[in-house]
Amino acid sequence: MKKTAVILLALFMGGCGEKRDTLINEPEVDMNKITQMAGEYASFRLETSLEGLSDREKAMLPLLFEAAAQMDAIFWKEAWGDRAELMRGVTHPDLIKMLNINYGPWERLGDNLPIVPGVGAKPAGAAFYPADMTREEFEAWEDPLKSSLYTLVRRTEEGGLKAVPYHEAFGEEINRAAILLRKAAELAEDPGLQRYLEARAEALLSDDYFQSDMAWMEMKDNNIDFILGPIETYEDQLFGYKAAHEAFILVRDREWSGRLEKYSALLPALQKALPVGEAYKSETPGSGSDMNVYDVVYYAGDCNAGSKTIAINLPNDEKVQAARGSRKLQLKNAMQAKFDKILVPIAEQLVAEEQRHHVKFDAFFENTMFHEVAHGLGMGMTLDGKSTVREALRDHYTSLEESKADILGLWCVYQLNEMGEFTDKDLMDNFVTFMAGIFRSVRFGAASAHGKANMIRFNYFQEKGAFEKDPVTGTYRVHFENMKEAMFSLSELVLKVQGDGDYEKAGTLIREKGVIREELQKDLDRIAAAGIPRDIVFEQGPEVLGL
Repeated sequence: MKKTAVILLALFMGGCGEKRDTLINEPEVDMNKITQMAGEYASFRLETSLEGLSDREKAMLPLLFEAAAQMDAIFWKEAWGDRAELMRGVTHPDLIKMLNINYGPWERLGDNLPIVPGVGAKPAGAAFYPADMTREEFEAWEDPLKSSLYTLVRRTEEGGLKAVPYHEAFGEEINRAAILLRKAAELAEDPGLQRYLEARAEALLSDDYFQSDMAWMEMKDNNIDFILGPIETYEDQLFGYKAAHEAFILVRDREWSGRLEKYSALLPALQKALPVGEAYKSETPGSGSDMNVYDVVYYAGDCNAGSKTIAINLPNDEKVQAARGSRKLQLKNAMQAKFDKILVPIAEQLVAEEQRHHVKFDAFFENTMFHEVAHGLGMGMTLDGKSTVREALRDHYTSLEESKADILGLWCVYQLNEMGEFTDKDLMDNFVTFMAGIFRSVRFGAASAHGKANMIRFNYFQEKGAFEKDPVTGTYRVHFENMKEAMFSLSELVLKVQGDGDYEKAGTLIREKGVIREELQKDLDRIAAAGIPRDIVFEQGPEVLGL
């Protein structure tokens, strides 16, 4: 007879210093459901050819893997708390898999609902803030570091609030990562990569990332790219202030990168052509933007939690973007995996048969690439000049920013076609692939910033007649002209909300359209019943590359 295992978790949720005991009884977990959930992630090996790398570059990779692992350890603390306590006594492989995929006991692709009994709701502020802290208490607290991207909020011994810099809160992991980056810099043959690694090590120790972001922007010829540190604020759904730690290890695909070189020079022209009033496009995108294609060989931390990103637009610092622009990195092997394993099977279920031939990888690649380009368009500052858009929209910022990138990415493809930059382009490929991509993305749920953005565009487009559902076949059909008009009007709406810094209107848009409605949920259930994966999970690490 199997012995009952009871796991007693003594957790400091949010680091508030107040111990909270949570009982999780593994045999009481619905393992059939857990197994079904775990099976919704298709496994994919993150491999690439290392033949183009020098011996020194190959020797650098194990150091980067280890540094990335430090970011993974930090993100566990930011998202949940003590990983070892969570995993203590857990034996079922599917439950272990789901806890690791989600970096905690809440299903990220299922509106952050608990996947095991007894843990309660996920705190909106994850573990960045004390679990018992209220919004009013935070807003009344006077400390210039409280809204910093790079501080945790903790309780003082007297019960008040204090800001703890990341380099202190995560000192062990930060110091280890800095040492590894310096060792990797000694092996770097590309001067730009060497400067970046050295600058990033300093940034980790000081929480000042400006110079290292500038150094990253100046890298041009490196074969290996490495992104590491506290970057995105999606995990903080309380205020959207706190950046979470993550890392990517990337190997450049020079052939595919060569195809994209010309587009970075077109950013100013795209900004001027935005479908909105002149005041909302008065800023000039940085001239240093570039686009490259990579095979990704490692994800760690925030970017590895739940759904996996397939493209990157960084840095987020508005000052760096104004001075140098941004870099748009397309992760081709991960993108191809999602297209083959998820998007094509979904199209076979939900796209009208006569339009399925329009679902193409090149269109998927273009839509994804220009999503990242679109992050660099619009306004970084509000029209009144009083704050950045991020500061004005607070916890709504990430959802609106992803909404902007979603819709403006498609608009970029349309506009470049109008400018004659594409030859032999059939925009229906991009429109139909975009619609199919919505069905892929909305399966991530509506809890995250990306999820809310997915639902805003789906509901808006459907209301505008951009596509309609056939009552007989249950499939969807794109209407070209309606979709074009919806693309223009939603682009204008989001750009205005951002430029005005209109927090209330942003909240209304999210509340009214950032939800999964009943009819769509039936379609998503149909996709699930067909056994189509919701996302991918990686086999990754030095051993996968043969190192």
